[in-house]
Parts: sequence; structure tokens; C-alpha cells
Amino acid sequence: MRIGELARRAGVSARALRYYEQQGLITARRSAGGYREYEETDLRLVSEIRSLLAVGFTLEDARPFVACLRAGHALGGSCPESVAVYQRKLAEIDDEIRTLLTRRAEVAAQLTIACPGCVLRKAEKP
Repeated sequence: MRIGELARRAGVSARALRYYEQQGLITARRSAGGYREYEETDLRLVSEIRSLLAVGFTLEDARPFVACLRAGHALGGSCPESVAVYQRKLAEIDDEIRTLLTRRAEVAAQLTIACPGCVLRKAEKP
């Protein structure tokens, strides 16, 4: 399929596909007329990339997932390298949550000092 069809079916722009190709995540073959041509499997790769990006992974994070799919696995996250990326990402998210909870507690404490009569609503308590 040509780039326009892959873009339409994957719900991305042709520009995004060219960028994924530039980054080595997908590979286009060239027709005799010079058009980019993709396989049906490329649709699965692009879908995997998009789903990872949607939850905060980077294109670099997506590499092991794409490699896993290219190796014939049904799920991009089923290879040890992908599992390691999942684990690292979860650790990063846990760190961010701890940081946010600490900052929230500090802001709530400052509010309590600045406005002793102010009461945090139940939904606002840590």
C-alpha cells in the first residue's frame, strides 16, 4: 500500500510515517515510479508506535516493541527488551507520582500557613 493509504488506515499523517521511516522504525520499499510502498505488517507497527506514544513513551522507547513485532511475536510487549522498557517507564511514573504528592503536600502546607481559616475540601486532601 502507498503512504497515503497507510496514513489513512493508521490514523496518522504521511509526514509522521516519513519521520518513523527516518528514525528506522518502519521501512518503505520503493515502487518503480519511486513511490513509498508499505506492507500490511507496517500498519501493525505504526499502530504499536502510536499506542505507545499515546501513553507517554518516546519513539526510542518504541524500538524494542517494533523489533519484537518484526520478530514475529503477536504482542510488541512480549519480548524481554520490551518488558524492560515497561518496567523502566513504570519506575519513572512512580517517581513522578511521588514528586507530585510531595509538591502537593508542600503547597497544602503553605496554604494552611497563609490562610489558617481555609479548609481544604475533602477531594483536595492528600
